Amino acid sequence: MFSAEAIVRLQDELTKEWHNNAGANLGAGEEFLTLAASQHRANYDLWHTEDEARRPGATDEQIADVKRRIDATNQLRNDLAEKIDLALLAFLAQKELPRADAPLNSESPGLIVDRLSILALKIFHTREEAERTNAPQGHAERNLARLSILEEQRGDLAACLDALWRETLAGTRRFKLYRQLKMYNDPALNPAIYKNASK
Repeated sequence: MFSAEAIVRLQDELTKEWHNNAGANLGAGEEFLTLAASQHRANYDLWHTEDEARRPGATDEQIADVKRRIDATNQLRNDLAEKIDLALLAFLAQKELPRADAPLNSESPGLIVDRLSILALKIFHTREEAERTNAPQGHAERNLARLSILEEQRGDLAACLDALWRETLAGTRRFKLYRQLKMYNDPALNPAIYKNASK
């Protein structure tokens, strides 16, 4: 059901596909991989929306619109990371896992999948920069060095994810669902919204 290698491969394939055809579907198939693909799409959209905010010459109105889209997409990104954990915990519950007395991991699989997603985007764009033909001298070398670091970090993180899952199945480690409990999108919790609601 769960493999860091499959997740990394899916994230790379989708990143490439979406850059060629932004409207391409998720194409993941298995329920868990579909969740991982949806979560990756939220990060993909967030990455490119944040780029828009940094565009020289963007008007205040355009930046305000981008900020609202960033908030909504970031909320979706976090919600989907939680759904990944909920799906895994539901699967584990059928096996009476995770064991309550096992040592607690500080990070859940959903949060690790989110980090892998961001690394997939960084790797894609760093490779793109390394191959850019009109870049200044030294640009390719700098980005190839960065690419090596990013790929090592992703390999390490993927191995940690597989180890967490393996140890959870063995009953020697556990993880919990960590709710993000974002406040900025909730009109009842964000004072900038509720204090100005009647104005």
